[in-house]
Amino acid sequence: MNYFEAIILAIIEGLTEFLPVSSTGHMIVASSFMGIASDPFVKLFTIIIQLGAILSVVVLYFKRFFKSITFYVKLLVAFIPAAVFGLLLSKKIDELLESPMAVGISLLVGGVILLFVDKWFNKPTINEEENINYLTALKIGFFQCIAMIPGVSRSGATIIGGMSQKLSRKVAAEFSFFLAVPTMFAATAKKLYDFYKEGHTITHEQTNLLIVGNVVAFIVALLAIKSFIGYLNKHGFKMFGYYRIVAGLVIIILLLTGHSMEII
Repeated sequence: MNYFEAIILAIIEGLTEFLPVSSTGHMIVASSFMGIASDPFVKLFTIIIQLGAILSVVVLYFKRFFKSITFYVKLLVAFIPAAVFGLLLSKKIDELLESPMAVGISLLVGGVILLFVDKWFNKPTINEEENINYLTALKIGFFQCIAMIPGVSRSGATIIGGMSQKLSRKVAAEFSFFLAVPTMFAATAKKLYDFYKEGHTITHEQTNLLIVGNVVAFIVALLAIKSFIGYLNKHGFKMFGYYRIVAGLVIIILLLTGHSMEII
């Protein structure tokens, strides 16, 4: 991986981490198109640069993270399902992360669902984060587990999960952003642990790639979050649904017609 490839992946991460289109899925496909070898460092890079994007949430919602202890307890409760299933299914998840077909199918199915989400959940009763109880937080946490399938979208799954529990679109989106913080920190810690446990080390050049990737992802994510909240409040999910359907169909058709998109 060179600096140009690292910047492209970081831009994709920053743009898509908080949109219901799957950042991991897009990075898998982009890596495949650019011919980036799927070595241990590349897998580590795609996880660690999510920290840059997640840091944008802390910056934009800084005051919310110092509001109350209850806020953190809710995030912990919502995080537990992903922590458990992530540990139990880590090997299977790693296998799926190298499958463009899995990404294509997930994008397509998720896109169809997004076309109807606004009609299914159009009577919210929870318009403030303070009104989310622990049971609701736990249910949203189980929705996050679905996003372990590449192409599903962590933000999309958790926002839909929130809306299914009567959260407004804005509150569901913001809670999804907050939940990303412990989730991505844990994923990064686990990936780093596995990386070093397997005997790998990070070179000086790779450290620079990680720094550049995180800085780019942070800046792009700042802009993406502001734009997404505004758009979501006004227009809902349909545009994202159509985008996912088109993207998913393109990937599936390319694969079925013999175009190799397998990661090297």
